[in-house]
Amino acid sequence: MMRHWTAALCALGLAAALVWAGSTPVTAQGAGSIVGEVKFSGTPPAAKTLKVNKDTQVCGSDRPSEELVVGANKGIKNAVVSLGGAKGPAPKPAQKPALDQKGCQFTPHVLVVPAGAEMDILNSDGILHNIHTFPSANASINKAQPKFKKVMTEKFDKPEIIKVQCDVHGWMSAWIVVGAHASYAVSDDSGAFKLDNVPPGKHQVEIWHETLGKLSQEVAVKAGAPTKVTFEMSKK
Repeated sequence: MMRHWTAALCALGLAAALVWAGSTPVTAQGAGSIVGEVKFSGTPPAAKTLKVNKDTQVCGSDRPSEELVVGANKGIKNAVVSLGGAKGPAPKPAQKPALDQKGCQFTPHVLVVPAGAEMDILNSDGILHNIHTFPSANASINKAQPKFKKVMTEKFDKPEIIKVQCDVHGWMSAWIVVGAHASYAVSDDSGAFKLDNVPPGKHQVEIWHETLGKLSQEVAVKAGAPTKVTFEMSKK
């Protein structure tokens, strides 16, 4: 009898371990990484100027657009890099993603949010803003956010890239990337990015930029090592 109980307890322990492993993010054994840059090919166009014509005591004066930001080394900021065909839902972030409205500008300009995870929309300006999203798969949001409402919490369940704008201040815009998995990155001021925990083998790396469109390129990743790549995009 004792032998049967021991076997049953071992089976239960194994089942519990499998459930825990399935619900907890696990670093892939022997995984590598993709470390790269997104650069502009050719001569980048001059930055557009956004006309600030309302609430100037808070919003300030005219400013350059963030729709295409190219650094001195031709690195492209705010390009979204993802691993094509990656499996499994994105793990819940340790800190809730937040899109702030500060100085009448959305910060960050591009925000990655896992599908199904809550995100905060902040109003740090102390004036009336309005959140208006333009999705294709998720329900649209069109809500006023007055100065006393510092935080609004929203959630998007279906992966897609969503444009956001403020209807009160027409020059304000941003993008929310609702991620289907964990393998997303946004390029920084120098165009640099990194994708961690990439299984060894050949992968399609996909790039999206709001004005430069899409790019896909095959990358071979080695186990336990970083793979360095450079992607070039140009104005069409």
